[in-house]
Amino acid sequence: MEPTDLRADIPALDRTIYMNTGAASPSPARVVDAVEDCLEHQEYEAPAAEGAYPAAFEVLDETREVVADHLGATVEEIALTQSTTDGINRIAAALDWEPGDTVVRTDLEHSSGILPWKRLARRGVEVEVLDSEAGRIDLDAAADAIADADLVCLSSLTWTHGTLLPVEEIVELAHDAGALVLVDAVQCPGQMETDVTEWGADFVAGAGHKWLLGPFGAGFLYVREGAERHLDPAHIGYRSVEDPNAEAYAYEPGANRLEVGTVSPAPYAGLAESIEIVEEIGYDTIEARIEELTDRLKAGIVDADGVELLSPREYESGLVTFRVDGADAEALVEEYADDGVRIRDLPYPDGAVRASTHVFNTAEDVDALVELL
Repeated sequence: MEPTDLRADIPALDRTIYMNTGAASPSPARVVDAVEDCLEHQEYEAPAAEGAYPAAFEVLDETREVVADHLGATVEEIALTQSTTDGINRIAAALDWEPGDTVVRTDLEHSSGILPWKRLARRGVEVEVLDSEAGRIDLDAAADAIADADLVCLSSLTWTHGTLLPVEEIVELAHDAGALVLVDAVQCPGQMETDVTEWGADFVAGAGHKWLLGPFGAGFLYVREGAERHLDPAHIGYRSVEDPNAEAYAYEPGANRLEVGTVSPAPYAGLAESIEIVEEIGYDTIEARIEELTDRLKAGIVDADGVELLSPREYESGLVTFRVDGADAEALVEEYADDGVRIRDLPYPDGAVRASTHVFNTAEDVDALVELL
């Protein structure tokens, strides 16, 4: 599939110039068709054929295989979730916390990587925040902060600046200190090839509704082989145990222990279809196009009067953060939307707005945004 074919298959792009994939992507018609076909089969055909549960389980199992293959993991290392936030919370709730345990996170995390640790404060868990500068983490400062940590939580790609964090190096520091590592990777798959095993992290959470072009409600959680021994899930159900009818229950040996019960298979059918589309286009094409468009956008920002580029000038990702002098970020986003260009404001850095360029965007899309600056 060519990027032009993808663009033609996304109905939302007929209505607006969409540059907010870092928040959520508009899905191609193929993905929505897969969701609808799955739902229709589940509700119309399966009850009179193989049965509702076997039909749903087949979709879930197939999607798990697709996700595992796409991320370089094994099927046993993947749990299906509803979102990145859901995945992070499943880990936070499954670890055996004691008063005085410490979580280290960066100051660049999304609320999904902040709120679960705030909640654990009532159990005596302490949180240390690793400060950044312009979207960067100093490894010496990280080593000092991590020395007494029990868990480190960080993003692979910052949603605030579009910068890649040194995940592999931080994982090594954490493991040397005896700490586990949880990575929020939602901004990576779909815009850059991502093998979650290369980081060495214990847990990696993500979702399909951003760069993977999938629907809302389909996420995934990687649990490194052996890391499940640290997890005593907060919830239990027939999907999380080996034999739900046994006298004494035993959790599934891998990541599946974090799945609980009945969920709609439809979003996962959409996720599997969206990953197939991404693979048809290929990451060589995706990354090259995103880099080209990002460079074009950054050049326009740098040349515009009264506009400050907050992301690095050199390419790292399709997320481009900037600030317009004297402008209220929220009002600016609404103004641009009225002019037919969709971006978003950020809670930080102060006054920042963020644009996303994906493979379906064009040079004309970028130029339209630059003209509004």
